[in-house]
Amino acid sequence: MLANMLKERNLSIYQCAKMGNIPYTTLSELVRGKTQIGKCSADTVYKLSRILHVSMEKLMADAAEPRYDFEIFKSNVCHKVKDIGDLDFIITTLENDDVRKYWVREWYAEAFYLLAMIDYLSRINDIPLCMQYDDIRSHSLGKTIYPRDVLLTCRLMNDDTIKETCMKEAIPEFLQFNIVESEIRDVY
Repeated sequence: MLANMLKERNLSIYQCAKMGNIPYTTLSELVRGKTQIGKCSADTVYKLSRILHVSMEKLMADAAEPRYDFEIFKSNVCHKVKDIGDLDFIITTLENDDVRKYWVREWYAEAFYLLAMIDYLSRINDIPLCMQYDDIRSHSLGKTIYPRDVLLTCRLMNDDTIKETCMKEAIPEFLQFNIVESEIRDVY
């Protein structure tokens, strides 16, 4: 997360450390994940928040829940649906307001994936859509996300028509947000 913030602002670890009068080693270990930001002094967190133009709370919140690879995130969500069932998944996700939490953190792919899952499960279980996320439904990802195995197959076979086939088979609720997903039940 911290590495992404630096990258977005075109800052190297060295530049950020120098600007904030933060020891290079400390910042380097934070960026590389060797040290957790929660173990840093309030002074270090404050300096970083000023340089990165984010609140201290955001820096700490992002550290509290690491951002996993999107494929792992999707797998975890599908396993949760399988483990607790459609209705309990919808209820739990809505009660925890997970979609909004990811949205506020600007983890858009995760927010859209959860919202798509809620909308899909609502449709197949004949449950009315929850309207509290209509503001999010009016957005989508700028770039289409395909499953990693689809991308690898396209590359190995040098054949992008596989993407087109997957797009045609995609679940509409996911496709609405530019996420190609065709099977949420086939998890092991």
